[in-house]
Amino acid sequence: MNRRQWIIISGMSLLALLGGALTSQWISKAGSASEAGIQAFFANEWQKPDTKPINTQEWGQKVLVVNFWASWCPPCVEEMPQLEKLQSEFLQQNVLFVGIAVDSPSNVREFLKKTPVSYPIAMGGMNASQIYKALGNTQSALPFTVIINAKGKAIYSKLGKIDEEELRKVIKSAL
Repeated sequence: MNRRQWIIISGMSLLALLGGALTSQWISKAGSASEAGIQAFFANEWQKPDTKPINTQEWGQKVLVVNFWASWCPPCVEEMPQLEKLQSEFLQQNVLFVGIAVDSPSNVREFLKKTPVSYPIAMGGMNASQIYKALGNTQSALPFTVIINAKGKAIYSKLGKIDEEELRKVIKSAL
């Protein structure tokens, strides 16, 4: 193989790899979470960044918008103002946003001092990756958002930064 062919093949391979990596961050699915994944989500012993326990019973019978994120993840940080805006918009309509931090408690506490949100933030802990995989995040990437309707069924998931209008439509359809 001559040098020119090698450069062409390498360039095409790099473009294919880059295209796959970029598009894999923007995957939306309906109902990709398993029932066992939803049960594991509710059964997990979530804690706030200050290590106080969270009572997931309070989350039942609500439309949940569950967002797995990290303070070191630029798209996660970029979408937080949109999530905050939507939480305010749907607050009186039985919709609750829940942020699951896949990060250290100290990083999350520092981050929330600079970027406070009104919705609950839970620490993902050691089980976070198992739970988000069971909820449909097979690529183990962030951010990852799942909407669980008031009956406890996952109706939507998105790997990658959310689209505010798309998320608004899905939430409205769940009400």
